[in-house]
Amino acid sequence: MLTTANLPGEVTIWEVGPRDGLQNEKTVIDLGTKLEFLDRLAGAGLRTIEATSFVHPRWVPQLADAADLLAKLERRAGVRYPVLVPNERGLERALAAGVESIAIFASATETFARRNLNRSLDEQFAMFDPVVRRARDEGLEVRAYLSMCFGDPWEGKVPVAQVVRAGKRLLDMGCFQLSLGDTIGVATAGQVEELITAFDSVGALAVHFHDTYGQALANTLAALHCGVSTVDSSAGGLGGCPFAGSATGNLATEDLVWLLDGLGIQHGADLPALVETSVWMAEKLGKPSASRVVTALAAPPR
Repeated sequence: MLTTANLPGEVTIWEVGPRDGLQNEKTVIDLGTKLEFLDRLAGAGLRTIEATSFVHPRWVPQLADAADLLAKLERRAGVRYPVLVPNERGLERALAAGVESIAIFASATETFARRNLNRSLDEQFAMFDPVVRRARDEGLEVRAYLSMCFGDPWEGKVPVAQVVRAGKRLLDMGCFQLSLGDTIGVATAGQVEELITAFDSVGALAVHFHDTYGQALANTLAALHCGVSTVDSSAGGLGGCPFAGSATGNLATEDLVWLLDGLGIQHGADLPALVETSVWMAEKLGKPSASRVVTALAAPPR
C-alpha cells in the first residue's frame, strides 16, 4: 500500500527551464524574452532558477548572451540564479558576472564524457577539481550534475556502482549537491530506488528526469519515497540535450507541482502563474507545451 508517511514535507524545485529548457530549442529566443521568462518564473514563486550557461557559444548558441543576460537580470529577493560552467574559463566569466552559485556537469560514462567534455571518465574530474576549489574559495556554492546515471545511448544500462563512484568523487570534491540525471529518460522507478539507496546519504542528492518513456513522474515519486527533497524540472517540459539526440524534454514543473500538491508536499510555487508562463513561452516558441498539466489547465472550457 502506497503511503505518504515517509515523504518529505517540503520539496525544493530546481527550475532549469531558462538554461536546460532553452538550450536545445532551434528557435532563437531574444534577450528580452529570456529576461521576462526568468522574471515570470520568479513571480510564480520559484526560488531556484538556473538562469543560463557559460558554455562556449559554439556548442550552445542559444545561450551565447549569458553575460548580457546576467548584467540586465533584475534579481528578486530570496531567489537564487545559478549558472552552469564547464571549466575554469567559464568560471572566470561567471565570477565577472557576479554570480553566487554555479553548477558543473559531469558524466557517469566514458563515452558521454568524451563526446560531451572531450575528456575521459577520469580526466573530467581533473578538469573540474580546480573549478570547484576556486569557486568555493570565492564563496560560491557548487552543484554537480551527473549525466547518464541510468542509461547511455552508446553503452546501454549503466552499472549502479559506476554511478556511485563518479557521484562520490564530485561530492568529495566539495560540491554541496549531486543531481542524478536520467539524461535520455530510460529510468524506471525500481532503478531509481536502487541507485539512490546505494549512496551512503540521501541528503546531498537531487534528481533530474527526462520524460522520453513517460516515466519522469513515476521516477520522481520513487525518489521522494527514498528521501530526496530536491527535484529538477523545466517549465512547460522544455528541454532535451544537444549532445544526446535521444533525450526529450525534462520533467515539466507544472506536472511536478500537481503531483506535490496531491501528496500534500510544500513547494512554494503558484501553479496558475506557472501555467500562464508556459503558455506564453509556448507561443514564443511556436509550439504547444509538452506539459500535460499545462495542456489540461489551459484548455478552454467545454
